[in-house]
Amino acid sequence: MAKKAKAKAVKAKTAKRSTTPARSAAKRTAAKPVQRPHSPRVAPGELVTLLDFLRYAVSRFAEAGVVFAHGTTDPIAEAAFLIGEALHLHPDQFEMFASARVTSVEAAKILGLIERRIATRLPAAYLVNKIYMRGVPFYVDERVIVPRSFIGELLDSHFDGGDTSLIGDPAEVERVLDLCTGSGCLAILAARAFPFAAIDAVDLSKDALAVATRNVADHQLDDRITLHNGDLFAPLGDTRYDLIITNPPYVDAEGMASLPAECRAEPAMAFDGGDDGLDIVRRILAEAKDHLTETGGLLCEIGRGRGLIDAEFPDLPLLWLDSEDSEGEVFWIAAADL
Repeated sequence: MAKKAKAKAVKAKTAKRSTTPARSAAKRTAAKPVQRPHSPRVAPGELVTLLDFLRYAVSRFAEAGVVFAHGTTDPIAEAAFLIGEALHLHPDQFEMFASARVTSVEAAKILGLIERRIATRLPAAYLVNKIYMRGVPFYVDERVIVPRSFIGELLDSHFDGGDTSLIGDPAEVERVLDLCTGSGCLAILAARAFPFAAIDAVDLSKDALAVATRNVADHQLDDRITLHNGDLFAPLGDTRYDLIITNPPYVDAEGMASLPAECRAEPAMAFDGGDDGLDIVRRILAEAKDHLTETGGLLCEIGRGRGLIDAEFPDLPLLWLDSEDSEGEVFWIAAADL
């Protein structure tokens, strides 16, 4: 409200000056430039460089108790992401320009995003309609969960044909399935990891598939990725795959009841995994073998349900994989062991 009042005051003063002779107006402007206030909390010129805005954003986020769970895991990364998007910089470029000065127009945009992030509690990705996974940009909006799967990293670290790879030559992978594809980000990353594979991607939500369609087109992968609307394997017939990847809903009832405001802005169906969080995971385990080649395998993210899965399926030789930010939240199992 204060910001609007100040903006109106500036507008009124500007209009009043326009009625005076041009020379007098120019003289006054030269003596004292009119500056639009950036934020109720920040006076023009107080913040100068990208690092200044980063520090300010981190302090504001801490003060407001903002939750970070959408691709960034801490206030510094979140602030750098928003600042970079306001300035059309890739996340990898932030450090390069950290000491660069910010223009008044850019400052207003950055501060506006910071205040919107706090006031609305919307995920940062929704505010700028973008998220990065493995450095790759994807379009997102409220129709899809904000992508933050660990599987993107694991495709690089465990499916590259190297010494720790769970498969042979990635170039020999012919068909990949992405279940619960959402925005299509994992299907697109899989297309990059397996350059000659045809990718099928399935989701129950038509809204999510509309976003996935846009991302597939943006990455020029229409000829390799086919999107399907349906319930898990239902729309796929008897097709078999060399690899199935999935990041299904896996939040339990207790977790659903205590989701922070940021997560409640996302589609509930993308989180809700039933009472113990594993309803959909059980179905995938039961049906996956019928859709895998003899040498294929399943890569599945389940969050913190490892204890429940291990107790319920003690005879399954699940291989639990760690990433930079997770431990035992994704498992791999070969088709022969299902």
